Amino acid sequence: MSDEEEESEPAVSLGEKTPVEGAPLARVTSRLTWPKEASEVDRLEGESVVRTAEGPLELSDVIAEIDETYFQRRQEFESHARGVIGTGPVQTADE
Repeated sequence: MSDEEEESEPAVSLGEKTPVEGAPLARVTSRLTWPKEASEVDRLEGESVVRTAEGPLELSDVIAEIDETYFQRRQEFESHARGVIGTGPVQTADE
């Protein structure tokens, strides 16, 4: 590969950076080891702010809406959490 090719523009335009408040749910839950009790998830990551279609929300608020108290796997927790926060486009941050 020549030096000219390395310095050229990317093949795909990435667009402008749009700020979004909060972290993806999967990023927050990937920091934990499973199985885990809901209270332990709340203690470790409850203050984390996750992205939702309605805007940013603390994970503690999401956990309070979930009826389960124990999760065998991360995917099980995420499924219950998505039942609370929903899915869809995420609002951009107000600047």
